[in-house]
Order: sequence, then C-alpha cells, then structure tokens
Amino acid sequence: MTRRIAWTLLALTSVLLVLAVVPLAVSMTARERVSYRDNQRAATRVIAAAAEEHLSDHKPAAAMRKELDTAARAGDCAAVYDASARLVASTPCTAAARGEEAAELVGKVLAGHEPEPPENEGRLLAAEPAGEVRRPAGAVVLARSAAPLDARIAAIWGWSAAIGAAGLAASVLLSVRLARWVGRPLSTLDASARRLGEGALDERTDVGAGPPEVRRLAATFNTMAARTEALVHGHRAVIADVSHQLRTPLAALRLRLDVLAAGAEEGTATELAAAQEEIARLSRLVDGLLEVARAEQATPRPTAVRVDEVVAERVAAWSPVAEEREVGLSTVSAGPAVTVALGAGHLEQILDNLIANAVEAVPAGGSITLDGRETGGRARVRVRDDGPGMTAEAKAVAFHRFGNPEARGSGLGLAIVHRLVTANGGTARLEDTPGGGLTVVLDLPLWPERGNERGVAWRSLPVDRTADRSR
Repeated sequence: MTRRIAWTLLALTSVLLVLAVVPLAVSMTARERVSYRDNQRAATRVIAAAAEEHLSDHKPAAAMRKELDTAARAGDCAAVYDASARLVASTPCTAAARGEEAAELVGKVLAGHEPEPPENEGRLLAAEPAGEVRRPAGAVVLARSAAPLDARIAAIWGWSAAIGAAGLAASVLLSVRLARWVGRPLSTLDASARRLGEGALDERTDVGAGPPEVRRLAATFNTMAARTEALVHGHRAVIADVSHQLRTPLAALRLRLDVLAAGAEEGTATELAAAQEEIARLSRLVDGLLEVARAEQATPRPTAVRVDEVVAERVAAWSPVAEEREVGLSTVSAGPAVTVALGAGHLEQILDNLIANAVEAVPAGGSITLDGRETGGRARVRVRDDGPGMTAEAKAVAFHRFGNPEARGSGLGLAIVHRLVTANGGTARLEDTPGGGLTVVLDLPLWPERGNERGVAWRSLPVDRTADRSR
C-alpha cells in the first residue's frame, strides 16, 4: 500500500509539473524570440532612418556610417541598398547581409512588401525600408547572430528542467513520507489482525500513529480484540464449568447404579443395566457437545503438521478397533511429505472422528481408505468407505449438530470435524464413493514453506482383507 500511495502521488505530481512547467517554458521561449526579433528590427530601423536622410535628402553619410559602426561593434552585419538594389554602404562583415536571401529580402522591401525574415546559418535577417514603405528610397538588411537567443532559450529550458526536477524530488520525499505515515499504521493493524485471527487473543495494535481515521480504526480494533478475548475466555470458562458440573454427577450416578446392580434380583438388575446404558449414552452425548463447543471456540495458532505421519499414527491407533469389527483400514505410503498449517492436535481429532464414524457405519468385510494429494495450492485429504453411504438430504445437514437422524452415535462427529476444519481455514464436503459408500473430502491449507510442492500424491497401501477378517 505504501508503494501504491507513493507511486500515485508521484505520477500525479509529475503530470502537474509537466502541465505547468512545459507550457510556461514554451510561452517564455516564444516571448524571448519575439523580443529578440523586435530588438533586431528596432536596430534595423535606426540604420534605415539614417540611410533615408542620405538617400532621400542627400545629406552627408556620416550619420549612416555612425549607425553602421554601432551595429558592427554590437556584432551585427548590416548593409544599405538604394532604390535600385545597389549596395551603398555596409559593415565590415557583409557576407551575411549580401547573400541570396538578403537580396531577396531587399527586392521584397523595395517592392513595398513586408517580408518574413529567415534564419541563415545561425543568423537572423531583418530588412526595413529607408523612407516610405510603398516608395522606399532604399533598404537596410541587418544580420544578427542567433547564439544569444539560443543561449537565452537554453537557459529558460534549463531553469524549467531544474524547477521540475526540484519539484519532483520534493514530491518524492513528501509522497514517501505521506505513504509511510498512512501505510505503516495500516500494515501494523493488518499484522495485528492476522495474529489475532491465528489465536493471539492478547494482541493489540498501536493507536498513536497515522491519520485520525487510522487511529480511530486502531482503537476500534483494540476494543474489538478485548471484547473477543473476554468473550472467548468466558465461553471457555463456561465449558470448563459445565464439563465439571455435568460429568461429576453422571459419574456418581453411574457408580450408584453399579452398586445397586451388584446385589439386585434378575429383573431389577436388567432394569438397572438399561439405566446404566442410558447413563453411558448421556455421558457420550455430554462429551460430544463439549467437544463441539470447544471446536466452535477454537482460535488455532497454525503449526506445521506432517499429514503422512499423523495419518499413519491414527490408522495404527484405530487398527485394533477396525480388526475387531472385521473392517479393513488402509494407510498411505511415506512419499514426499505434505505439510499443512493446522492447530496443534486438530488433525488428530479430525481423523479420529472421521475414522470412528466410518468404522461405525461400515459393515463387516468393508474397507476404509485414507488417501490424498497436494493440488491447487491445498492439501486434499480423503477418508473413503464402502458402507451404506448417505442420502442427498442427509449429506446437506450432516455437518449440523444432530444433523443425521440415522447416525448410530451421538450425531456430533461431523459437526466437530466441520468446526475444526473451517476454524483452520479449510473446507470439508461429502461425496459418494464410486461403487457405494461415503467419502469425506478435506481441503486444508498448506504450510507456507512447503507451498511450492505440487502434485504429490499418496499411494494407498494394499490391504489383505482376508487377513483382516481372519483376525
């Protein structure tokens, strides 16, 4: 942002300088040319007035000679012609005043016309009639070097360029300072917002820098961060209190039922066993609700998580359960590693819920496979099973609490998965497995240092399902 502001102000200032300095320099150049020409014509008229007295009134040529000497001392070349275009007098340097262009000018002046003076080899020519314009007694041609005019014009453009460069330099300094004044507080605020989103709830930003609007924004951010911190800590305290207040009575009630069932008659023992099952179900439900609440309040700080290692670990942990239910559970090969940015322990919790749901849903002889690949700048993890699958209506609400009324467990596993995945900046969706079953697809953010490894696929290891069934 700082660069954009600086470049924008610099471009705007450059345009304004060009629009202001260039037209001014052009105007001053044109004025200088006109002034130089007028001065040259005035000098020519002075010589023409003295020449008229000699040519028309037949007075001595002393005055004319005097004016020619004055022109020569000024560096000009002048020549006086009579009415028949014959040279009467001139300065020592007559070449510039007696050429073809000079002769052409003399002819036009004697014919009663006012010619446009040309520039000849760095000299400017001027011609004036001696006497009346329509019936001149002669003509005077004065050639003056254009070097002084060129020097003045160069000085005008040089000063204009210097002024433009100075203005541009001042604009650079001011634009950079202004851009930093505005951009640095916003960059600090952006970094603070990023750290707050990563879970640093005590993050605050500086409110003493930048324009008033940015300061107010920083103060509002700090207020929001403080309220968010208080709200999250309050929810966490409530979750802890509820966890203690619910689990303790349930545990005590379960122990009492165990004591009563130990010495009860057969009919009573059956009823007490049913009550114990309901207490166990209620405990699982409370645990699930607390897990969902914790997932909803999660503000993870991303860490580098090796997906292949976590997958292999969780598959190994769940293999005994899968073998007991005669379900095949496959792992992945240790190919080029894929590293994702997730909160500590979140991928383990996500996979535990997905594998638990799949093991519960897949019948004996079925299979569960975990595979994935790095694609599109994301890490894609899939948990596939060949169980009964889900209807389109059930998939639409599966990530809600108790979204699937046909779920065998508490109905909270996918809700926990969805909360944890989205809290970490990922996405989760459900698809049908080709041939029947359900596939859970997770798109997780890559760890930045490994973001350039694309197209790395995990290869599913073959599973001996006969051996699984035999166990």
